[in-house]
Amino acid sequence: MTAVDERGMTKFFEEFEPPEGIKVELLRGEIVMMATPDLVHNRIVVEVQDQIPRKLWERLQTTDVDILGEASEPIPDLLVLERGAGPASGHLVPSQLVTLVVEVVSKTSVDRDYGIKRSIYAAGRIPAYLIIDPIMAHCVLLTDPVGAGDQADYRGQWITKFGDPVLLEVLGVELDTSEFGTLTGVRRHRLP
Repeated sequence: MTAVDERGMTKFFEEFEPPEGIKVELLRGEIVMMATPDLVHNRIVVEVQDQIPRKLWERLQTTDVDILGEASEPIPDLLVLERGAGPASGHLVPSQLVTLVVEVVSKTSVDRDYGIKRSIYAAGRIPAYLIIDPIMAHCVLLTDPVGAGDQADYRGQWITKFGDPVLLEVLGVELDTSEFGTLTGVRRHRLP
């Protein structure tokens, strides 16, 4: 753990045991708990993972990212790093080793995925952040992180509708989105 906030939330988070089936993240000193995602979400994550060449890239699900200088340990739906670049064990991957993070939006994660996580991943200098949004049926690729702390952001932003390919230059992959499912019965939003 590299960051400690004034209230000791980071230390508390290290020792916190969440209920079974609950995903827990530390986002700028706040503990956020989420229920197990639905099938649309899980299928999209697997679809993306399957398109990233395993021989070149490690594709890890539910792995914490250690962001230097942040009281944050986000858990992206998928993180990608060069094969062999990560630590041999543990639950944290330093952000400077991560090439791409992927978040699949759910009805309860919209603001987090487009807001605080965008800033946290940019502060961690993660080169590319892909938001896959089955509510709006589009992908948002963010690149070129700049700034620090809560002022960090990405300069590059490309929005692609489901069905059109997403060029992930950092991986040398063109992502086929034609099989991505959508969430029905969920209120649409106006982000990004």
